Amino acid sequence: MGLRGSGKSVLGPRLSERLGRPFIDLDAVTVAYLGEGTLRELWERHGEARFRQAEYRALVNQAFPRTNPGPVVALGGGTPTAPGAADFLRNASARGMGVMVYLRASPATLRARLAGADNTGRPSLTGEDPLAEIEVVHAARDPLYGELADMVVEVDGLDEVATLEEVARLLR
Repeated sequence: MGLRGSGKSVLGPRLSERLGRPFIDLDAVTVAYLGEGTLRELWERHGEARFRQAEYRALVNQAFPRTNPGPVVALGGGTPTAPGAADFLRNASARGMGVMVYLRASPATLRARLAGADNTGRPSLTGEDPLAEIEVVHAARDPLYGELADMVVEVDGLDEVATLEEVARLLR
């Protein structure tokens, strides 16, 4: 888990390959539940409440399938904020159904990463431009993500390879 730009969707497939596990991008599952369009379009079409309901449904139905080995799951940036999701994640972790890794990045790192990306498909969470809202979203979510995490990987200053190595090391 982590904020947008922390590396979830980039590292998830690489980690799943390394661990020999399936990969699930929860954003893709949420989009499938809501219909055609980008995350931004679906957010605008359905509103935050319905989007978060679909996100929770995706989490409950897809993130912890009864497969062995279990998948590597990239949560959506806001998945832990969906009603019921934090409790579900706490319970899953407590029952040994998953390990919650928080890819923690500072607002400066997130801004630098997102500045070089195509953000047209990302919904605004505050009514501001996705780059302008980073501090507000970080301040609101960082405590929750830290509380839910079994492990926190500080990604500031780490490239993709170093972050992958650190996550793999912690999971061993």
